[in-house]
Amino acid sequence: MPDGLIIYVDIERCLGCLSCYFACATEHSLTKTTYTAPYEVPTPISRIRVVPALGYNVPIRCMHCEKPPCVEVCPTEALYKVAEGPVLLREDLCIGCKGCILACPYGAISLDLGKKVIAKCDFCVDRVRKGLTPACVEACPTGALRYGRVEEALYELRKRKAKEFATGLTGTSGSDAVLYIPPSGGEEHGCNSH
Repeated sequence: MPDGLIIYVDIERCLGCLSCYFACATEHSLTKTTYTAPYEVPTPISRIRVVPALGYNVPIRCMHCEKPPCVEVCPTEALYKVAEGPVLLREDLCIGCKGCILACPYGAISLDLGKKVIAKCDFCVDRVRKGLTPACVEACPTGALRYGRVEEALYELRKRKAKEFATGLTGTSGSDAVLYIPPSGGEEHGCNSH
């Protein structure tokens, strides 16, 4: 992605509030304002979906695959991958054949019935090129969607795992080679348990 920047998703933080959904639709509207976008014809559609699964709300979006199957099946070359990484759409070339919808392994492409073309996440490439964050990330009130480097996402994961190890709540058996013994309540560190 642009300069090694990615969108990373922390499923545990997603409330299913749909702020990302509405921000995306607004960003892809003609007026780009929340007050007028819902009244536009055709109504702008979001390129992100929030799907409930196993008790979590999971934001589903284009993964901008390294070898995107949607690009491979597009008969008009309306879909293409740019050097920065995102898979983009040339709306004027799209014939609405739906081949890409069927080819996408993530179910991240929709048909815009109003325009009779497909709609998919474009990584807010125009915003990113201006140094802004993608609209969905900017709108997320809980930090479930973040924009940064892979190292930042890994640091967040390591922090979470360190807390699990420290509390003994790892949720998995881990490995036979390493065993973490959680603190016994903090007495050794000057903490009083009463």
